[in-house]
Amino acid sequence: MKNDIRYYSKFGHSKMMAEAVKDLVGVDPKTVEEPLTETVDTLLLGAGVMLGKVNGEVVKFINTLTPDKVKRVVCFGSCAIIKSPVPQMRKALEARGIKVDSHEFVCPGAMGPIKAGHPNNDDIAAFRQFVKDTIN
Repeated sequence: MKNDIRYYSKFGHSKMMAEAVKDLVGVDPKTVEEPLTETVDTLLLGAGVMLGKVNGEVVKFINTLTPDKVKRVVCFGSCAIIKSPVPQMRKALEARGIKVDSHEFVCPGAMGPIKAGHPNNDDIAAFRQFVKDTIN
């Protein structure tokens, strides 16, 4: 089974999360600026939210994906104010005909004093467990 990880990380949260599971997924995470060149069974896709929106680079990356190249996407991310970046990613992925797993992972992400200290060790441990449970 071929897996891959892509993320967009303005404040470093999604990068931290992606790096924390690279041993479980078996690949080095890359930013969404690097195109997906191989067909994958599962793509872990991570992002945060800034001013209520997922960054446009994430949407650009999603628009390069096709259902024959990506069998399933598992979304993850962090946020400080809104509930989750995943609905925006899900909508863009499903519009391309790509299957999005019903399981998702979102934890708090610090934005200045809001949610300060997150993602923390407990968040990362929970994400690692989520990935173990989801990619196998």
